[in-house]
Amino acid sequence: MTDRTISNAATLSGWRKSSYSNSEAGSCLEVLDDHPSGVPVRDSKTPHGPALIFSAANWSAFVTAVKESQP
Repeated sequence: MTDRTISNAATLSGWRKSSYSNSEAGSCLEVLDDHPSGVPVRDSKTPHGPALIFSAANWSAFVTAVKESQP
């Protein structure tokens, strides 16, 4: 697996809230588009915390699984 982490996600700019996050500020997932190493993902409540970097293929598989599990 080629996924990895960034220890301080605040070092990257351009984060956007995922369209799959809820609007009540409780569960907010942020992603960073067009990163050269893959798709960084972080918890918006801890912007200085870690971010996971997924390969494009693994991120796509995750998004597909989320879409398929929606009622």
